[in-house]
Amino acid sequence: MAPAGQRPIRRRRCPPPSPRRRKGRVLEAGSGAAAPQGVCVRAPSGRRAPFASSVGIQPRSAPPPARIAMDKSELVQKAKLAEQAERYDDMAAAMKAVTEQGHELSNEERNLLSVAYKNVVGARRSSWRVISSIEQKTERNEKKQQMGREYREKIETELRDICNDVLELLDKYLIVNATQPESKVFYLKMKGDYYRYLSEVASGDNKQTTVANSQQAYQEAFEISKKEMQPTHPIRLGLALNFSVFYYEILNSPEKACNLAKTAFDEAIAELDTLNEDSYKDSTLIMQLLRDNLTVSSTGQTAAFCAAAS
Repeated sequence: MAPAGQRPIRRRRCPPPSPRRRKGRVLEAGSGAAAPQGVCVRAPSGRRAPFASSVGIQPRSAPPPARIAMDKSELVQKAKLAEQAERYDDMAAAMKAVTEQGHELSNEERNLLSVAYKNVVGARRSSWRVISSIEQKTERNEKKQQMGREYREKIETELRDICNDVLELLDKYLIVNATQPESKVFYLKMKGDYYRYLSEVASGDNKQTTVANSQQAYQEAFEISKKEMQPTHPIRLGLALNFSVFYYEILNSPEKACNLAKTAFDEAIAELDTLNEDSYKDSTLIMQLLRDNLTVSSTGQTAAFCAAAS
């Protein structure tokens, strides 16, 4: 408050500063005029407008989309690396992805798939035999027997899952896409093999189903091989070897097993001169296994007979 006798001082409000002009143009947001370099103007909403691109700062672009899946050649290369590292689960996963692309596999790809799953399932089959043997030896110890049974059942679950994966690939992609008799026989033989592996751990009605499916696949492959392939062809010989093991071990028919193996061996011997260099090593190796099985069969060594199968 001012002292008595003096007029109160009034503060004058300063008028707002007039907008700056540049060459007769008002710079304000939304006016359509360009801001000078490095000047940030306000948008009508009150948000800061981005710097003009003339200052050299570009808006950040969105990152490229991630690759969802490898292409076929990369997956095949990964499978080869996994094979060299003896990581067969990785190898099988890569070749499963190749198969699910829906194209017919080349001979190399087909063999990679077969080798991968043969090793994956082979490890479980071997483990199952070991644990089953231990379980039988612990019949007098209930706690140990229960532990062995639970572990065996765990292995059986893994084995069934692997076999069902392979059988799904065969039915959904491989057999239906096979255009050559050789491929058809290869995949049908594979189907018979994996149903045979299932039958080894199956029981009751489930065992009857897997046995019937295995025999049907083997028989279909066998009939095609006799019509379309030479007796010395390694795939035809491999089919005869595994089909004979099926008769010997699964159906408990040593006579049929020996007849099938002997016929395949004799027919191959008769046409041994037709073997080409590419398949000579594979064919002669399987012929040796057939002959070994015939020798084993005559001495009743069941385990050795079965171990020879691929």
